Amino acid sequence: MRQSIAILEDNDDRIAAMRRYIADKFPFFELRVFPTAPEAIAWLRDHLSHVILISLDHDLEPSSESQADGDPGTGRDVADYLASQRPQCPVVIHSTNVRAALAMEGDLTESGWQVERITPYDDLAWVAEAWLPLARRLIVVSAKAVARTVDAPTPAAD
Repeated sequence: MRQSIAILEDNDDRIAAMRRYIADKFPFFELRVFPTAPEAIAWLRDHLSHVILISLDHDLEPSSESQADGDPGTGRDVADYLASQRPQCPVVIHSTNVRAALAMEGDLTESGWQVERITPYDDLAWVAEAWLPLARRLIVVSAKAVARTVDAPTPAAD
């Protein structure tokens, strides 16, 4: 199964920028973008072991296209789910809601996840200037960890 990058984001402009940069720098990874927390959690339940990076926004707007009840949840919902799971990959929190981002970071870090946080700035400039270099660094670290796991010798049976 192909490794994936999972992003929780509801802003179309941010999504387009992230898609463009990921497609340019990491075309060999599947990119999954979720506008709501329930959609992200449902997908992660079945695919978390194949995710190489997760990026989470906190504040999500209701969308007529998502969920019948219109409640998109928050990034905190996804962070709570991840905190209940064995750490698998790095997580980037990208949110202008600093208080919520700090709470998400604390919960995930306490649960053993590697977490980095970015506060968006200057419309979309932060995607190229801060998010992409951080994502690149974390993907490289995560890919090396996956390679070590795959290449690790299997203990001989007695």
